[in-house]
Amino acid sequence: MGFFKKIGLTDHPTIDWEMTPEYTFGTFESWGGKERVRSKRERIYYFFIDNWGEKPKLCLMERGIRHARVVAEIQAPRDMIQHCVDSQGKVALFERSFAINEQLRKWLEENIIETGDISRVVVLEEEKGEVLGDPGLPSRRDPLPEGLRCVELPSQPCELSEEDVTRLVRAHDFVDTDRNPEGNFTGYLVDNHDHLTVSDRATGLMWMRSGIDIMSHRMMKKEIERINREGFAGFTDWRLPTMAEAMSLMRREKSERDQFLHPCFSAEQPFIFVAATRSPGGYWFVDYKQGRAFWSSGTIPGGFGRLCRTEKAAAR
Repeated sequence: MGFFKKIGLTDHPTIDWEMTPEYTFGTFESWGGKERVRSKRERIYYFFIDNWGEKPKLCLMERGIRHARVVAEIQAPRDMIQHCVDSQGKVALFERSFAINEQLRKWLEENIIETGDISRVVVLEEEKGEVLGDPGLPSRRDPLPEGLRCVELPSQPCELSEEDVTRLVRAHDFVDTDRNPEGNFTGYLVDNHDHLTVSDRATGLMWMRSGIDIMSHRMMKKEIERINREGFAGFTDWRLPTMAEAMSLMRREKSERDQFLHPCFSAEQPFIFVAATRSPGGYWFVDYKQGRAFWSSGTIPGGFGRLCRTEKAAAR
């Protein structure tokens, strides 16, 4: 297909017109895609609407098992893209990637795929892996500031209703752009000098600076077991944070990494699993990109991971 060759993809790929953002997780993450994906090297390409920014964009996605890359943006007529978004109706805040409609498919086939015309195609450079530098934090060897308020947060997995989450957020004055936008909870992060972790001396928690790529809840548990077997940063008791623990990292203002999170942390885990299921059903997540807790009731929920562990005691 001339279109692919012109944008630098030469392994004879094809467009999967049936693939949608909704289907990808079950195909590539939750069940490993055994019915459709033959190996971890296989790549599938599909078009979708990215509505996470100020204006929706029509994009080409390259997808594989535990692999996702937006290859290009296609500058289709703006009103056509907006019509596709508007036709979705009311959606949850965390649902911002949409399947294309028949009108866009026909336009793509007639104006891009069949002609090979790439004048409306903006090829995106593949992002290099993130390198975390100096965290820019006080040393854990430094004296603690006078008056540092220490708190012991809930540390056990639990079931939470929407009302429970609202009460928890307000009880600890956590920042949540929906439930408590003026929250003022403040931890005290310090550098552990291992390039891998930081610790919050106010909550007594050690945190991974990086995290775990998107996967299903079932696969996340297996990945945590692997991390503990290998002893990440010298410890074997890493776990998912509770809702309170994950919310304790939320900040009132976005950092230069475009998240409500201290920039010492990787930005590659925008929303993470927490150790809480939702009553009456679903999983809870904390979203540092949108600055809020949310739940998903999907049968194949997926999320990123940022693990923590409890140090012997919070600073007193």
